[in-house]
Amino acid sequence: MDTVLLSDKETDLEIAAEFIKKGEIVGIPTETVYGLGADASNEAAVRKVFEAKGRPADNPLIVHLADFSQAADYTASIPELAYRLAERFCPGPLTMVLPKNERIPMITSGGLDTVGIRVPSHPVMHRIIEISGRPIAAPSANTSGYPSPTSAEHVMRDMNGKISAVVDGGSSEFGVESTVISFEGDNSVRILRPGCVTREMLLEICDEVIIDRAILHELEAGQKAASPGMKYKHYSPKADIIMVEGSLESFITYVGEHGGNDVYSLIFDNDRDKFPYRYMTYGKDSSQQAHFLFQRLRELDEIGAERVYVRAPEKDGVGLAVYNRLIRAAGFEVIRI
Repeated sequence: MDTVLLSDKETDLEIAAEFIKKGEIVGIPTETVYGLGADASNEAAVRKVFEAKGRPADNPLIVHLADFSQAADYTASIPELAYRLAERFCPGPLTMVLPKNERIPMITSGGLDTVGIRVPSHPVMHRIIEISGRPIAAPSANTSGYPSPTSAEHVMRDMNGKISAVVDGGSSEFGVESTVISFEGDNSVRILRPGCVTREMLLEICDEVIIDRAILHELEAGQKAASPGMKYKHYSPKADIIMVEGSLESFITYVGEHGGNDVYSLIFDNDRDKFPYRYMTYGKDSSQQAHFLFQRLRELDEIGAERVYVRAPEKDGVGLAVYNRLIRAAGFEVIRI
């Protein structure tokens, strides 16, 4: 098929919404990353999403709504804590896993009896949901396993000819996917996938915030993924990604001993003056690292990097989300010096 590139003007958003209503797939910008949007209640449309991405069928999709009040239409129950979190974080980059009802097909939920619900804040995605009148399932709009797209150009590169349209809404604000949580009692939540709504922010509302083991470790054999990004190797470019924990001096020594042709490093902005080898930077702090990470991983492929040593970010705040994406891109290969 011919993939149409649309603008963020109202007339083009109406075209995108019409594609959604007809059961077609559209690349849509969100504040996190670009999503591959389809009617979440339409089994045939959702199958097209899995086919376009090459995504395993047991990897659940997140359902995007225009307002959290609509969650009652697609879930079996909603705890009181979810409403308090929605008041603070919706619209925004927070996904809440709730018991689903029959309006959400099992293919959308990856075979689970739960569904992730999110209210995006990006005006383009929000408007397409409103015009279409549909709940929109929207995993990242990339080939499965590859770095998530943060621009329309990235989506066109991965999905041209596979989907009906891509809406260009500019660069994504946050650069990593939403925080995904489940509920663990009256006033406790579990982070299944970290994002820009951090543990520290959630603790302003909740008594307890548990960090799921799968954020930093592989799932055990036979364990089901309750959230996207938990089960498979994700976010990985063609280059071999190796994360290195340690001081800048030890990192420089290690790269010097293990360098070679087509080897690059991904370092912090304030490392550049001291770093003697080929590199790209990905931000001076965790928020910038989140914003630029996927873009840099794609750029490293473009310049032909075969191996990339990455300075590991901190594991607090937004840094946990960056670390989580990198450890999965690296296939859990971490060198600790």
